[in-house]
Amino acid sequence: MNAPVSIDAASEAWTTPLDQLDPSHPRRFQDDTMWPFFERLRRDAPVHYSTTSPLFGPYWSVTTYKDIMAVEVNHKAFSSESGLGGISIRDRPKDLRLPMFIAMDPPRHDAQRKVVQPIVAPANLAKLEHAIRERAGRILDGLPRGETFNWVEHVSIELTVQMLATLFDFPFADRRKLSFWSDCATAVPEAGGFIDSEEKREAVFAECLAYFTGLWNQRVNAEPRPDLISMLAHGEATRDMTPREFLGNLILLIVGGNDTTRNSISGGLLFLNENPAEYAKLRANPALIESMVPEIIRYQTPLAHMRRTALQDVELGGQRIRAGDKVVMWYISGNRDPAAIEQPERFLIDRKRPRQHLSFGFGIHRCVGNRLAEMQLRILWEEILARFERIEVVGPPKRVYSSFVHGITELPVRIPA
Repeated sequence: MNAPVSIDAASEAWTTPLDQLDPSHPRRFQDDTMWPFFERLRRDAPVHYSTTSPLFGPYWSVTTYKDIMAVEVNHKAFSSESGLGGISIRDRPKDLRLPMFIAMDPPRHDAQRKVVQPIVAPANLAKLEHAIRERAGRILDGLPRGETFNWVEHVSIELTVQMLATLFDFPFADRRKLSFWSDCATAVPEAGGFIDSEEKREAVFAECLAYFTGLWNQRVNAEPRPDLISMLAHGEATRDMTPREFLGNLILLIVGGNDTTRNSISGGLLFLNENPAEYAKLRANPALIESMVPEIIRYQTPLAHMRRTALQDVELGGQRIRAGDKVVMWYISGNRDPAAIEQPERFLIDRKRPRQHLSFGFGIHRCVGNRLAEMQLRILWEEILARFERIEVVGPPKRVYSSFVHGITELPVRIPA
């Protein structure tokens, strides 16, 4: 179950007049107090217009599984185009928006996505499995025993950046640059961290682009190879990209390869500790890893939302959405919708239909690396169970200040000596 939400948050969620309700503030996600706001919206206003957000301006919230699916499959009415605002509730200045294939509509989206699709083809996943298992084992064998450490830093980030470095054929010694660039891409300036302005973010982006341009120049003049940079350099739909478009697709692939896996690795261990009966069930029957992995991804929902922009007037859930309106699909709410998922508030590792979730999106924009993410989680848990009776979470998690990335920055754990 979720940690108990404060009485104040629940009271605010259920007593605020509907026309003033705004579930989007990043602080709610950092404090893990957003749940009752979405519960209220699912019940009372499944398609809800907010005009009171001080950070994001007016937007529609789509909070039920059924309505989110309706938006996902209707890309003719609901656009992902970066020029219209892209995929996040936050509007970046127009001149700073990054074109990337997830923030494109067909046919450009389809052509660019097709270029990188072979990286996660079944034959390539089979080749990657051995490397993932060997690295996961090495990381786990190097963990301290009998002392507290941050699981996110030692395991979640490290396993993820090693995989990303492999996919890009990126210099292994510099792999932590990948997680740094990912964090900078999704950071919220008002959070008070390293990225405290868009200018600071653009400076980091310039460093990222310069580094990858060097790799591009090497790969474009060599025979095609099965890594993401070579695929982009030789792909018919991507080889003539502008530098800004190259940067956008890099950021997409880095963030996409980082956040889902990293935050699900962290969330999975947290959920098992919060639900000791499920942890015992897993130890008694490791075959349950197969259904546990998608359940972790549902329960964590590593990206809380995706945004679209209405291209035309359209009716959804009895509401009239106008052309140009910002429409936010709250995956984190749809994944807890009791009309679509039985007992959605419970973390159940033997759930009968565990892949019935929205964490990877749906339709043409469904996450290209979903099977790779699941494979990394599966292998990690197979290796954990082969080594440890249990791993104890010994303190509360610290979460990301963001209503886009639903992430964990610190998870203090201890492996009994």
